[in-house]
Amino acid sequence: MTGTVLITGPTRGLGRLATLAMAARPAAERPDLLLVGRAGTALSDVAAEARARGADVHTVGADLSRLADVRGAAIAVRELIEAGEVQPLGALVANAGAMSTDTRVASADGYELTFAVNYLAHAQLIGDLLGSFATPGRIVLLGSNTYHANFWRRLLGVPEADWRDPVEIARPAGPDTKPSMKASGVAYSDAKLAILYYAHELQRHTDVNVTVFEPGWMPGTSLGRGAPPAMQAIGRALGRLPGISTPERSGPALASLALDAQWANLRDGAFVLKDRVIQPKPVAHDREREARLWSATAELLAKVAS
Repeated sequence: MTGTVLITGPTRGLGRLATLAMAARPAAERPDLLLVGRAGTALSDVAAEARARGADVHTVGADLSRLADVRGAAIAVRELIEAGEVQPLGALVANAGAMSTDTRVASADGYELTFAVNYLAHAQLIGDLLGSFATPGRIVLLGSNTYHANFWRRLLGVPEADWRDPVEIARPAGPDTKPSMKASGVAYSDAKLAILYYAHELQRHTDVNVTVFEPGWMPGTSLGRGAPPAMQAIGRALGRLPGISTPERSGPALASLALDAQWANLRDGAFVLKDRVIQPKPVAHDREREARLWSATAELLAKVAS
């Protein structure tokens, strides 16, 4: 892989460990890094850690719950490339994520917060930067197997996706809706199913290789920081069990997918579970839903931009 790597959400968990894994590569394999996240101490600190490992690092402050910030970040990235301060993008890693515990909560633009951060922000950023990639380039989206239920997810009460029209999914719950972990989980699973649909449709509109990375179940990470304290404590305890995924294990795997030659020919939304390609469930491939998501996304983003 040649070119700069842009990663969103580099300050915590998976994103931080992936960033530092890329920065720690031997000089001949080490990319320049563009870190896109909320401006502040956490972003400055991870940038300093990456520089200490030898990487050339630029930071772009942006709150991904605000589409105006996302558009501003894309402008800043294009200006850095045009000025020759960084190379064109070799990879864009859409890592940032959120799981709101209350589906009534809206983003700054009026969209359900989980859908806004996990999906809409990255659709905006990628769309604005498609002309800024080197050839060949890679787009890595963060997926999750929670879009479908299996034995363990049913046992743990992890809800699967409940797909509806994307405009409806983007709408926050009404004020009379009672918050619940089930509703929060459905919103998260819907956003992750949207990422799979988007990956397939995006590949039909670009020559940049598109893949989806599933880091494995990582209980206790900052993704669930809005959960009740008891649930967070359970998550931390589960995260210490042997064989459970952790940012320390999955971060380098995400870095590998963005950089290494073994993944260079993956495209069409290939689904990578940690370190192997797997076949998503049939529900994750639906040309009609994919086309509708593409058009609805354009409507939702245009509504905010106007």
